[in-house]
Amino acid sequence: MSFESTAPGFSRRKLLRAGLAGAGALLVSGTAAGCGNPLASSSDPSALTVWDLFSGGDGMLMDEMISAVSGGSGRDAGFSVNRTILDWGASYYTKLAMSAAGGRASDVAALHLSRLAAYAPGGLLDPWDLDLLAEFGVTEENFAPAVWRRAQHDGTVYAIPLDTHPFIVFYDRQVADRAGLLDSSGALAPIDSPEVMIEAGEALAAETGRSGVLFGHVTDTSQNWRLFAGLYAQTGSTFGLPDGGEPQVDREAAVRVVSFLQRLFDGRTNPNNLDYASAMASFLGGRGGLYLSGAWELPTLRESGIDLGAAPLPTLFGEPAVYADSHAFVLPHQDNPDPERRREAHRYVAAILRQSLTWATAGHIPAYQPVLAEPEYAELEPQSSYASAMEVVVLDPPAWFTGAGSDFHSRMTQPLQTALLGGLSAERAVDRMIREADTLLSKPNPVG
Repeated sequence: MSFESTAPGFSRRKLLRAGLAGAGALLVSGTAAGCGNPLASSSDPSALTVWDLFSGGDGMLMDEMISAVSGGSGRDAGFSVNRTILDWGASYYTKLAMSAAGGRASDVAALHLSRLAAYAPGGLLDPWDLDLLAEFGVTEENFAPAVWRRAQHDGTVYAIPLDTHPFIVFYDRQVADRAGLLDSSGALAPIDSPEVMIEAGEALAAETGRSGVLFGHVTDTSQNWRLFAGLYAQTGSTFGLPDGGEPQVDREAAVRVVSFLQRLFDGRTNPNNLDYASAMASFLGGRGGLYLSGAWELPTLRESGIDLGAAPLPTLFGEPAVYADSHAFVLPHQDNPDPERRREAHRYVAAILRQSLTWATAGHIPAYQPVLAEPEYAELEPQSSYASAMEVVVLDPPAWFTGAGSDFHSRMTQPLQTALLGGLSAERAVDRMIREADTLLSKPNPVG
C-alpha cells in the first residue's frame, strides 16, 4: 500500500494519526482506564495525568517522589497526580503513539531517550518551553552535554532527562582485592586495554576457582548490543544510521571489538554461554569476581550481602565511552493543550527532578546534576563510584527503529550471540549486523 499523498493537505503523518485515533479511543476506554481514566479533564490545572512504565522498585520510588510533590504549598508542591503505569516495552510505546496521534494524550509521559527519534519527527510529541522551565529553576546547564544533546530533535528540546542508566561493571571487592585489582582507595584499578581485561579475568578466576568475568547474553534481546556498542564507541567510531542511506559502520573497528569479546569469553576462564539470570546467579553465588550488566541491577545485587563495588565500563579501546539509556519526561502531543495545565506540567517535571536523590537509590544516575553535587549523593555507594559515566554515555544511534525494547536490539544481538557461542567468526558477525541494519534502513518510517 502506498502512503504517498493522494489529495491536497493529505500526508502520511495525517494518515497515521487518523488510523490510530480510533485505536487511541479504545485505549482510553480499555487498558488505561483500568487505573482510572488518565485522560479525564479537570478544572484544576495542577491535577495532572502522567503515564510511565515504572513498576516494581522503580514504581515505588516514583510513588514516593510524586507523594513528595503532592499536597502542601511552595514551588515544588501542590500537585494532584493521576498516574497510570503501563507495561514496559513495545506495548507501552504503541499506546503512547496512539494517544498522541489521537491528540488526547496524558499531560506528561516517560520515554527512553533512545526512542526519541521515533516520536519527535512525526509530531507525536510537543516541545518543552525552556523559558518556562527556567522560571521553575531548570536549565540546560543542569544536564551533562552528552545527555542533553539526545534530548533534542533538529535543535528543539522534546525531552527532559530524569536519569542515565548505564551498562557498567559490578565486582566483588574481596575477590578483586585478593586478585590484586584494587587501588589504594579500595576501588577497581584502571583496566585500560583488552589485554589487561583478559589478565584481570584470569586473576579473578584463579581466586574464585570457577570464573572471572560473568556476562549473561544467551536468549537476551539487548545485552550483547549494549556491551558491543559501548566498546565500539571507545574506538572513536560511530554506528551511523542515516535516514534513506546505508549503515555507516567502521567494519575494522567492529571486528576488533567482537574478536576481543570472543577472546574474553573463551568458555574456560570466562563462560560464554550464560543467560541473564544464570550470570547474575553465578555472581551472587561467588562463582565469578566481576559482572557486566546494567546499573538497574544494583538493588538486587546490594541485597545479596556481597561486598559490592561498581565502576563505569573500563576504557579498553582508547576513548572513554559507556553505553546507556535515559528515562526522560515528554509532552505527548495534544491538539488543544490548556496553557495553565502545560505550565503546571513544566512545574511538575522541575519538581520531580529535584526529588531525584530518591531515584538514585535504585542505581540510576540523576540527570539533574545539582543532585549529584549534594553531600547525600556522595554518600551513596556504589552509585557515586560510577556517576562519571554520565559524561561519556553513548545511546543507540538515532533512527526511527532503534531504542529500548526495539527490534533493532534483537537484530544486532543475534549475530553477536552466535559469535560468542562459536558459531560465527567476528568478521561474519559484523557483516551480518551491517546487513540487518541495512534492511531496517530500507523500510519506510511509518510516521514519515
